[in-house]
Amino acid sequence: MKSGEHHSSGGKQTEAPQQHPVRRIRDPRLDFFRGIAMLIIFIAHVPWNHWANFIPARFGPSDATEMFVFCSGFAAAIAFGGTFIRAGFWIGTARVVYRVFTLYIAHIMMFLSIAVAVYVANLYAVEEDYVSGLALNPFFENPGQQLIGLFTLTYVPNYFDIMPMYIGVLLMMPLVVLAQRFHTGLAIALVLGLYVVQFNQQWDLPAAPFNDELVWFFNPLGWQLLFFTGFALSRKWIKAPPVTRPLVIAALVVVVLGFLVWNRAAWKAFPEVMVLYDILSDSGAYIGVDLGLLGKTDFGFGRFIHFMALAYLAVAMLKGRESFLYAPIFNPIRKVGQQALVTFVVSMFLSRIAGMILDVIGRDGWQLTLVNLGGMGTLVGVAYFIGWYKTQPWRAVDRHVNSAQASAHQAAKDVVLESAQNKGPEKDQSQSGDKAAADYGQAARPMPAE
Repeated sequence: MKSGEHHSSGGKQTEAPQQHPVRRIRDPRLDFFRGIAMLIIFIAHVPWNHWANFIPARFGPSDATEMFVFCSGFAAAIAFGGTFIRAGFWIGTARVVYRVFTLYIAHIMMFLSIAVAVYVANLYAVEEDYVSGLALNPFFENPGQQLIGLFTLTYVPNYFDIMPMYIGVLLMMPLVVLAQRFHTGLAIALVLGLYVVQFNQQWDLPAAPFNDELVWFFNPLGWQLLFFTGFALSRKWIKAPPVTRPLVIAALVVVVLGFLVWNRAAWKAFPEVMVLYDILSDSGAYIGVDLGLLGKTDFGFGRFIHFMALAYLAVAMLKGRESFLYAPIFNPIRKVGQQALVTFVVSMFLSRIAGMILDVIGRDGWQLTLVNLGGMGTLVGVAYFIGWYKTQPWRAVDRHVNSAQASAHQAAKDVVLESAQNKGPEKDQSQSGDKAAADYGQAARPMPAE
């Protein structure tokens, strides 16, 4: 039975263990859209970047954050789901904890690197205050207290809020996987129940020791709904809806309504119908603000519907054409998606540097083009470097050295044997030859590579 299939026994539904796991073919859509999300995140975080007027967030409620979280859930199912099945619950949990630790270290290092960068920039900046631009004044005014908050994730300024949310969601994975071992419906009920309770109770997480009103901008108790949707689809706990004309039309309606409600600029060209926008805007405000269905902190359900409609349209558009994403032109984007953690951390740092450069050279067309393309090119270069490094190229060198040493050893042994055979009687030749070969072999044995 393949990974993701289920069997029922006594009312329980679990994933069947794999005796002979088969390596899954990497889905190009996953890497492509994660790569797109990483590039959009870079553009969105460059201060006063006019290119940000064309990112998904300007055309509807959901944006690159939803893309990142959904794809991360899908990828986590591939990375960790099989481990839970093959190696058991505790080994799978250990892998998740190790990954969480890696993300935690990355978060700390990203914060400290950016904090140092903006502090140094402030020393030389004449007009700009880069520390205040990230609201890091409390950190430099009382570093002791904020360092404790940083390491305990109780000090989470807005710019640094995605990684803690991702950490929180990953920590829920073992619990959800354990629930699924009893029954898939139990895991789904756990995810939905937690989302509904959080939405009603507003269990916010503190983001600043000095201000109780500041909370995590991305609440993992809400965003876990999207993460585990991707996870469940990847593990085949739930089936993706088929691509049909009625569903495509319904998804298009959701996307168009989202655009109309979200984008006031699109209506300015038609003053005679602005009254319609006011009606839609009031409805959107009621849905988004009063009902909280479009809120970003707790991940309003309207955002979920909008993103899933976009995802459905993307899947429908690429259905049967997935191999198109293997075209060489998309290789850099997929490579960025394959190295999402490193490129995300670098992009957050690089966005601040890009903003500083634009403050110096200006924000006209060519300057914005130069900085945006340069930043994205840097991310691509980092992704390729990390991908190359993960192949452990030094092992190829070790194999080459050992092969050369083994060849030299064999050649020397052959020379000694041939020399011994040319001396004395046949019996003595054999004995002396064997002894000489053994002695030389001891001396010429290949040394292990460091």
